[in-house]
Amino acid sequence: MQIARVIGTATATVKHPSLAGARLVVGQPLMHDRRTPDGDPQLIIDTLAAGPGDLVVITSDGRMLRETLQSDTTPARWSTIALVDPEGVPTP
Repeated sequence: MQIARVIGTATATVKHPSLAGARLVVGQPLMHDRRTPDGDPQLIIDTLAAGPGDLVVITSDGRMLRETLQSDTTPARWSTIALVDPEGVPTP
């Protein structure tokens, strides 16, 4: 699991059948300080209706994502599992 900031949305006219109806967002994984980028932005399957600027917890748990998308062959890797309340957690 990792914290990421949603930086945008993504659309595709042609995509894997397992992603039909899935909401795609682009998220920037962050280091512990919640400011420093941790690698490249990632395409994330959004299960929470997160919007640009939201902090989310993402996971690369393949089993959970395959169950969510009801597909054993999905190419997706990351999905949202929680929204982070920016006022509820102190920033280091």
